[in-house]
Amino acid sequence: MRYANHVLVGMALTATRVYQCMCKFFSVLPCATVSGLSITVMRFKKLLLCAALSALPLLALAEYVEPASMSDDNGSYDESYGGPESENYNSSYQFEDSLTLQDSLWDRVRDGFNMPDIDSTYTNKHEQWYASRPDYVSRMLERSKKYLYHIVVEVEKRGMPTEIALLPMIESGFNPKALSTSKASGIWQFIPSTGKDFGLKQNYWKDSRKDVTAATQAALNYLQKLYTMFGAWDLALAAYNAGEGTVARAIERNRQLGLPTDYQHLSLPDETRNYVPKLQAIKNIIFRPENYGLTLNEIPNKPYFTTVQAPNKIDAKLAAELAGISLEEFNALNPSFTRPVLITENSYQKLLLPTWAASNFTNNLSGYNRPLSNWHSYQPKRGERLGAIASQFGISIYELSATNNLKPNRNLIVRRPLLVPASVQSGLTRPIDVAAMAQLPIEIPVERESKSVSISHKVKQGDTLAKLAKRYGISSKQIMQQNHLKSKNLAVGQVLQLEKQESSTSSASQSHGSKTSARAGHKKTTATSKTRSSGQSSTHKKTTTTHSKKTKH
Repeated sequence: MRYANHVLVGMALTATRVYQCMCKFFSVLPCATVSGLSITVMRFKKLLLCAALSALPLLALAEYVEPASMSDDNGSYDESYGGPESENYNSSYQFEDSLTLQDSLWDRVRDGFNMPDIDSTYTNKHEQWYASRPDYVSRMLERSKKYLYHIVVEVEKRGMPTEIALLPMIESGFNPKALSTSKASGIWQFIPSTGKDFGLKQNYWKDSRKDVTAATQAALNYLQKLYTMFGAWDLALAAYNAGEGTVARAIERNRQLGLPTDYQHLSLPDETRNYVPKLQAIKNIIFRPENYGLTLNEIPNKPYFTTVQAPNKIDAKLAAELAGISLEEFNALNPSFTRPVLITENSYQKLLLPTWAASNFTNNLSGYNRPLSNWHSYQPKRGERLGAIASQFGISIYELSATNNLKPNRNLIVRRPLLVPASVQSGLTRPIDVAAMAQLPIEIPVERESKSVSISHKVKQGDTLAKLAKRYGISSKQIMQQNHLKSKNLAVGQVLQLEKQESSTSSASQSHGSKTSARAGHKKTTATSKTRSSGQSSTHKKTTTTHSKKTKH
């Protein structure tokens, strides 16, 4: 009975699919408008429509069957889903408005698998690594829910294999805040220089390498360029990881030696040799997760987010409240904004929100009549310390330093404009100069950092307070106070404890765009952990997010 039901449902869906496809075909056929032929086309379309409609009543007769009982093979997937051995399979889902009958996005991804398998000893090692960490895999897949549908659609629009949509799993674990030691950032892990090359702007207010939609477009543009250069997806992926110059030189070396020039025969950095097999391991797991004792987090085959228009200045916290979502959810969809106030020189800006929250935001914003931002600009006075500024504006030293990318040190002295809460004191703060602050380095340099240094000094013959004060750069009075001396007389052999404030020029970190980060051999780490697990393979040395190096030349 179940088998008969499946046949009836299949016949109805097939007839409907054939009708839709034929209608699309004849709607674009140039000769379909020719007299005589157009009548034939119309009759054929009517015939197909009748066939589809006649099949619909069969659906009503079909007995409802629970999904778990629809298969007698322990839940294994049908081979027609397009597995690793389907090398010549071409996805039918080329555009977002195409036939997407699957309820699960994973089915759609499997249908688009079209890259040749990599038969490598590395693949099994990575499969075992993921299989032994189901909690990590689950967290990674849960993060991917927000972004994967959009990426799959963009990949299909370009006719690319859907394996490409899984690449952020090995780049960043779909962590939009992932940051490497070489400053590679976002789910696609662009270093500053390569990001700039592909139009990803980075300034004080925004880092477009973290922008989900912009970075996806840039990554796919880059991958298509690499595929055009090397003519094979595995070589394109290797170049995405190690840089096109590294791969091109490896190919030329093999060519001069009369050796094969395909991916697996090239002499590449160890992590790059593991890069494509790691993607193959992910592909195998997505295709048949039950073989690895894993369960895929279900992802609906529909958009997770949509774009809304927002004012040119609004606090992130307020935007989240107007949308009716948590600040964490808002930041996960809009990770490119680096400050608590979202601001632009344009008349408006675009935000990403869950599809169900977009109308909430628009409706609540239209009725909101209070200030949209609670942040102003403040120019520190000469010698003013960070701790004093925090107290003046009623904000913690940690929030002030985090907002302005500074170390939470009360003794820090900065002379650059700072973002501070709007003050009720007239003239204390000023409206934000968006253009001027956009020119500041992403990480604000600290012009002076004061720290206390303790020194022990054993008094020698001829030492005086004046000499010691001059030698150590502190006053005689300070030496007496620090050592509780009642007179200026010193005894030979006496030990004095001296404390002095040292000032040094430093910066919170390197400014963006540094080319020095594009070097061979670096290892990526996550934004939250650099702990290494001794049981991991050479390409899985991170405990929270699996990354790969990328050196662009």
